[in-house]
Amino acid sequence: MKRISVQLGFYFLIVTLLIETVLFVLLYYSLVNTRVNEEMTALLKRGNSHRDVLEKYFDFQTISHVALMESEAETKVIITNAQKKILAKSNDIDSTIKRHIIGMIANTNHNGTIVENHWKTSNYICTVSPIIIEGKTQGYVYMFLGTSSIKEMITGLTKQFLVAGVVTFILTVITIFLLSRLLTKPLLRMKHATEKMSHGDLSVSLTSTRNDEIGELAGSIQTLANDLHYMKKERSEFLASVAHELRTPLTYVRGYADIAMKNSTPPEQRQKYLSIIKDEADYITNLVQDLFLLAQMEKHNFSIQAKEVHLQTFLSRIVTKVNIMYEAKHIIVSSTCPSSLSIALDEQRFEQVIINILNNAYVHSPEHSRITISVTEHKTQLEIAIQDTGEGIPEEDIPHIFERFYRVDKARSRSTGGTGLGLAIVKEIVELHGGEITVTSEVNQGSCFTMSLPISM
Repeated sequence: MKRISVQLGFYFLIVTLLIETVLFVLLYYSLVNTRVNEEMTALLKRGNSHRDVLEKYFDFQTISHVALMESEAETKVIITNAQKKILAKSNDIDSTIKRHIIGMIANTNHNGTIVENHWKTSNYICTVSPIIIEGKTQGYVYMFLGTSSIKEMITGLTKQFLVAGVVTFILTVITIFLLSRLLTKPLLRMKHATEKMSHGDLSVSLTSTRNDEIGELAGSIQTLANDLHYMKKERSEFLASVAHELRTPLTYVRGYADIAMKNSTPPEQRQKYLSIIKDEADYITNLVQDLFLLAQMEKHNFSIQAKEVHLQTFLSRIVTKVNIMYEAKHIIVSSTCPSSLSIALDEQRFEQVIINILNNAYVHSPEHSRITISVTEHKTQLEIAIQDTGEGIPEEDIPHIFERFYRVDKARSRSTGGTGLGLAIVKEIVELHGGEITVTSEVNQGSCFTMSLPISM
């Protein structure tokens, strides 16, 4: 009973047997009653037929002829006068028949009446048809049929039903358990597949051509296995990337710390080495903070504290801040935004988004170039586009630039390439605001990052 096919088959069997039992019982009693009623109707019809003949010729010869006609039949006919005195009979009568005749109430219904129908407890079923001539009852035609023949018929019918019931039961058991195994076979395959997945083996194949819920479940498990395989691969690559990113600064820290600790190191060089150690420590700190921020986003512990922000003022403040920072390369940042436009934003987080994109544009733009921020309002959303005239991004790299630790220039140093997490964080924050970010770019022509945000969150 621990196997699902056995349990399913057992439950189906119980339900099916209950339904079949009810149907068999109803059909059985319906057939029995129908057959008994047919016998009674036929008996009454036979008695009425004799009565019709006697109403035309109510004489001794006709009465004797009617009794003679029934002498070789299973039925018995008894013809009496109006005082129930027997005029003719087809066969010998016993005390039970006499008792029925004496106990019968005189019947005035010309269509005849079934006066005894208890075939289970009585020896006979009986009908009576009055002989009415010129409006007066001249006698009665009594018809008797022994219930033994009815009981034999019912016994034969019962045997047939028992045989049919046993055959039906066997076929039902076989059919249900075959069907249950057929139904549970894909479920068992899914069970084995999930067991393999739980042990780390994600190479499962649950392709199914079924269009029902089982097919959908197989597809969902297959999708889950594919996603877990992809996540496992991503995790390995992520850990390798983190290890790679930490190895270089830690090597610098340890190497320059060893040199700085030597007594023979001049004070001015020691100060230089300590400065390098501080820069590397700052890089590690920023990397860890970015990783922690991404981890919060993945665990959904990172919440957006949105409030209504006047967008022009917000962007002007950022532009003023970065223009001071970008004076070294004489790069100018400008913005255009409708003066009346407001939107729900988390100012701190979205400022991080804008500055990350601007810093990327600054790194990859030549001196004396310009970076523009433009805002376009639509019915249900607005677009913030940041356009530069820098190096641009190769077409094959565009689909990957929001991945962690991905750099377009694989040989780029950390001093110019950052941690490789900035755009991944940008994408997460924009999506937490209910928006999306896209990029278009041409090599040596520049790039444009466009953020679409709903006007009301």
